[in-house]
Amino acid sequence: MAGLAFFLALAAVPGLLVGPLETAANATGDFLTPPDGQHLLGTDEVGRDVLNLVIHGARISLTIALMATVISLIVGTMIGIISGYFGGKIDTWLMRTADFFFVVPSFVLALVIAPVFVEVVGRGREILGFRTSLFVVIVVIGLTSWSFIARIIRSQTLSLRERPFVDRARVAGSSDLSIMVRHILPNLVPQIAANGALVVAGAIYTETALSFIGLGDPSQPSWGTLLSLAQRAGAASSGAWWYLGAPGVCVLTVALSFVLLGNALDDTFNPRRRVIP
Repeated sequence: MAGLAFFLALAAVPGLLVGPLETAANATGDFLTPPDGQHLLGTDEVGRDVLNLVIHGARISLTIALMATVISLIVGTMIGIISGYFGGKIDTWLMRTADFFFVVPSFVLALVIAPVFVEVVGRGREILGFRTSLFVVIVVIGLTSWSFIARIIRSQTLSLRERPFVDRARVAGSSDLSIMVRHILPNLVPQIAANGALVVAGAIYTETALSFIGLGDPSQPSWGTLLSLAQRAGAASSGAWWYLGAPGVCVLTVALSFVLLGNALDDTFNPRRRVIP
């Protein structure tokens, strides 16, 4: 939790900590110099401070992962509740769709869909403050990662719809929409929160992979973009371990932190997983 809070703080105010994002035009160091007193994490192939890039990359990576997770949770929760509440053919069709997204890795789907979205939306534009490539990455990750949530929400809804409070709501004349929103959804919040943390971890890995293969935005570098730039600059062969290591450690640390957070929330909200001494 402490590590996660640390990275969230870095992402919140990168400009106050390391100043504006460095570019090739305002680079402050020499090419691929190792860490020293002036550049704590060394410099990249054009002399930019790696610490500056990593801290600014934290904002991009975490923003993409969190916004993609919000989309995934909304889609997965809606489909899961509708499928579990109505059952029948609706349940069958929605779950077969979920099975498709569940079987095919989200990275593969995102890899296929993202370039198409970029061409449809148009390059070089800004949408909601994001360049086209970053906005597409957010949407694609969100729309390919919801099946896991939908399956869990459906199973919980199947149980909740048989509870006495739902029967009382029906007798009182509540509509199906009202029952799902006012009576079933509040009881699903703990599960949504616990599994949402796991979705964030997956979204970070997916974003890193997509940016690594060139679908990111070099002008707004995420950790995945930094790894891609380091690989293209030959950081591994030239011994510039700091250039590859800094963003790589950040990705692993933050993803692991969200996994641990998700497990902790699940242990808290699910009494069956608690260990009785």
